[in-house]
Amino acid sequence: MTDQIPHQPVVSRGKWMAAHEALLAKEKELTQAHDRLAAERRLQPWEKVEKDYVFVTPSGNAGLADLFDGRRQLIVYHHMLKPADPAPCSGCGMVGDQIPHLAHLNARDTSLVFVSRAPLDEIQAFRARMGWQMPWVETTDDFGANFDVPKYFGLNVFIRDGGDIFRTYFTKGRGVETLGTAWTLLDLTPLGRQETWEDAPDGTPQKPAHEWIRLHDEYGDDHVLAGAGQ
Repeated sequence: MTDQIPHQPVVSRGKWMAAHEALLAKEKELTQAHDRLAAERRLQPWEKVEKDYVFVTPSGNAGLADLFDGRRQLIVYHHMLKPADPAPCSGCGMVGDQIPHLAHLNARDTSLVFVSRAPLDEIQAFRARMGWQMPWVETTDDFGANFDVPKYFGLNVFIRDGGDIFRTYFTKGRGVETLGTAWTLLDLTPLGRQETWEDAPDGTPQKPAHEWIRLHDEYGDDHVLAGAGQ
């Protein structure tokens, strides 16, 4: 090969380990900073959803409450697919390609749904092309605009308390770059990972770290907090 790449100094194992340990200490600091930020996110105020919204799903029209699929939390990704889209957004495509198996989110009382302005039949055709499994519905009104995604893309998080729905979090732009694991998605929710090590509001359901985790086909009713699954 003729192409050259940046070549860093070649050192002894001892010097390599010393450099690695110094970097690892900074990485652990960053991990702990992420944990503190997630804890602060769980304490953010909520915005009550006052309006009824309509979505077109394979089962017919549905409201926002229906998208929870019986669970307490809902993550909504606003995908840029538009009607008769000649060039679907590659960035949103990367987000879709990295969505984890939803059984892990469902086990934490959390549903995830994609929404787009494109007609449902076009959504389903593109979803099949990409080989994606996440629920994806058509938004027909000002749902996106009212939650800070009038166009382009973004992510909103909602929670149900009785018959009320509240928005708890929103991000867009580079804020979606860290998505891709069940852990990073759960860190955006008001209940978090629901593990005992987390700094969380009183009343948050929690279990010891990793105790709840199963292979995605091994979750049973005794491990899934709510909902019938996707």
